[in-house]
Amino acid sequence: MSGLMLLPVFLVMTFFRQNVILTLAVLIGLIHIFIARNSSVEYLIQDLWFTLDRELFLSIPMFIFAGVIMSSGSISARLVRLMRAITSPIPGGLAIATILAMAIFSSISGSAIVTMMAVGTLMYPALVKSGYGVKFSLGLLCSGGTLGVIIPPSILMILYGLSTDVSVTRMFMAGWGPGLLMVGILCLYAFIRNRHVETTPIDPKEVWEALKSGITALLMPVILMGGIYSGIFTVTEAAAVSLLYALVVEVLLFRNLGPRQVFDLGLDTVKLLGSLMPLVAFAGSLNVILQYEGVPQALVAWTQSTFTQDWQMLVMVNLLLLGAGALMDESSAIIILAPLLAPLGAAYGYDPIHFAVMVIVNLQIGYVMPPVALSVIVATSVFKQSFMTVSRAVMPFIGLMLLVLLITIMVPELSLSFVK
Repeated sequence: MSGLMLLPVFLVMTFFRQNVILTLAVLIGLIHIFIARNSSVEYLIQDLWFTLDRELFLSIPMFIFAGVIMSSGSISARLVRLMRAITSPIPGGLAIATILAMAIFSSISGSAIVTMMAVGTLMYPALVKSGYGVKFSLGLLCSGGTLGVIIPPSILMILYGLSTDVSVTRMFMAGWGPGLLMVGILCLYAFIRNRHVETTPIDPKEVWEALKSGITALLMPVILMGGIYSGIFTVTEAAAVSLLYALVVEVLLFRNLGPRQVFDLGLDTVKLLGSLMPLVAFAGSLNVILQYEGVPQALVAWTQSTFTQDWQMLVMVNLLLLGAGALMDESSAIIILAPLLAPLGAAYGYDPIHFAVMVIVNLQIGYVMPPVALSVIVATSVFKQSFMTVSRAVMPFIGLMLLVLLITIMVPELSLSFVK
């Protein structure tokens, strides 16, 4: 059976809108049985086990569970209150408060969707009521939610590390440069676009009360990132700390959640993992086959013979990533493409951390890039707007995100200056 025969299988299953996990499982099974040399179904089962049998993978469910708990509790509301109190006298202050709250919350949850839902459900009515406009508000919340992709702890960075053995801790460090740049550009755009919106004087008493209320939320990223960067605990241990912190704050300190609610949130997390874990397992098996068959090496050789200049390779890679991000969910894209692209970046002399951050920032845009656009799809449900309305709303923000991507590519120091 030729490898080209897999294309019709893929196209037929895609046409009939089969789940990406089922499609991947069928394709990998066919590869093991009919294409790969000296392989069998037994090897497929071994690959699935060895892919998931890694300590780092434990961090993903714990970060997701912690984010779900905090989005259902009061931490996001306390963050929003503090940011609103600080930015009230600035033109576009409410939009800037939204961006800052999303940036801080994303450094806790590590998830774009959780960040958008936790902060967006609080801020969308307030933004529209304050005269910021429906389209601007929708675009801001969708794009601001993606800060959880590049500001650590990022689930996509963990998946990249699992797929390529690149240091997740160093990627976390490198993500701060592009992340802070994205925050700054979004805040500047919010300031310019909404400079006509009425402001209110700062209230020192409200700032103090909001600070006392929100200090628990501000401390969490400090504890997590400080512990990881200082070497006190690993990424997996940091995930356990974040989950324990979320439970202590929301259940014991503020008493916003009871045992039954925590149990239900745990079930929601398991449902999320039910789609992610099989995807990681099957993609890991595919990567083993590709490595055994020498596909990454063949791709490097073909690329070097076709594209003699670095910029030509970068254009090809970025167009591929933008297309993948627009047509499939980002977890699938990074698990499948990262093992193929990482050797390509190394062959052209790019620092593996810088190249990883470039891939992450690129796929970040996929969260708001139609037609798949996971953040857009979730926003249509959460904010009760049509898919086309939200898609048009994110277009100016996609331009800003592309600008950040260009700067990230052209200025490696933006990422690497944060790395030890």
